[in-house]
Amino acid sequence: MASTSSPSLPSSLCIAESTRRRRSICRNINEIGPHRSSLIREFSVSIALTLPRFRSHSTNNRFLVKSFATNQGSAAADNTSSLELSVKTCMWNWRGYSIRYQCSGDSGPALVLIHGFGANSDHWRKNISFLAKSHRVYSIDLIGYGCSDKPNPRDFGDSPFYTFETWASQLNEFCLDVVKDQAFFICNSIGGLVGLQAAVMEPKICKGIVLLNISLRMLHIKKQPPYGRPLIKSFQSLLRNTPMGKLFYRSIATPQSVRSILCQCYYDTSQVSDELVEKILLPGLEPGAADVFLEFICYSDGPLPEELLPQVKCPVLIGWGDKDPWEPIELGRAYGKFESVEDFVVLTDVGHCPQDEAPHLVNPLVESFVARHSSSGSSEST
Repeated sequence: MASTSSPSLPSSLCIAESTRRRRSICRNINEIGPHRSSLIREFSVSIALTLPRFRSHSTNNRFLVKSFATNQGSAAADNTSSLELSVKTCMWNWRGYSIRYQCSGDSGPALVLIHGFGANSDHWRKNISFLAKSHRVYSIDLIGYGCSDKPNPRDFGDSPFYTFETWASQLNEFCLDVVKDQAFFICNSIGGLVGLQAAVMEPKICKGIVLLNISLRMLHIKKQPPYGRPLIKSFQSLLRNTPMGKLFYRSIATPQSVRSILCQCYYDTSQVSDELVEKILLPGLEPGAADVFLEFICYSDGPLPEELLPQVKCPVLIGWGDKDPWEPIELGRAYGKFESVEDFVVLTDVGHCPQDEAPHLVNPLVESFVARHSSSGSSEST
């Protein structure tokens, strides 16, 4: 999407052009082989995981930080109707790259909120102010996403740059440089792998992890049958190394496609507003976003959650929206059996992004978990 339109793109894009591109892509996909249907289905999940999420946007590339009341018609709504804390948007220089983060709250345990693949810190807009009443809350844009820099992965030669090790290092160094304290990691989807990897790499930094519908990485090479692996590699090479990848990316970078994807992963489709569609679409139109997308969907290696959970030393809580079509709860329940996982909480009638679709369920869950594992003398920000 980097080479399409500017962030001032009108909400209605050319449907005819999008249809033409899709047909062209399908003709190329038809050449892959007899197993293409299952392969395309799995890539559709990966693609859908790329787009979900949000960003505050305004003219002159300045950020508008907004407070959103959690109006869910529940007892939790009474708590959010009181004074909302302001949210600050800041930039952090990490290894020469500009990284955006948002923060609120000046006392209590530190929380770092970690978005999923293709998302950004605004995906936690319904959680930051609420949690900041009794915590120091930070929401970060992982490098390559949101308003953070998006270095071209080809600049790093044969060494992959957009990996869980890269993002885990970013997260740990953020805690050292900005938070200046131990922190709880609150994670959604692919962000859960980032949080787990960071906790394994630097156990003394992370005090606990909340995983919300963590990605199970079903496209990982280890989870593919032997006959499917060459097909996946061929398809990945086709996307990454030919013009087809950029054409494919542009074909899904439309308001209509984004809305359709969101209506798949949000069980309560009333949450899929025009504002939400815009907040998801605009970051993907920035220069470099398409390259990041194509690089990551071609990343079939790296850690799996079942490999990281046995290595984690801190307590873990798993929350799972039971209407998630991408990461089925039937598969997710197995992760509640790891020794490090103290509880597996079913979030009823919720999809893949519980923190945004059902903050009235997620916010109290986070509060209670952090309260159980916080020392009595939580430090304040400096």
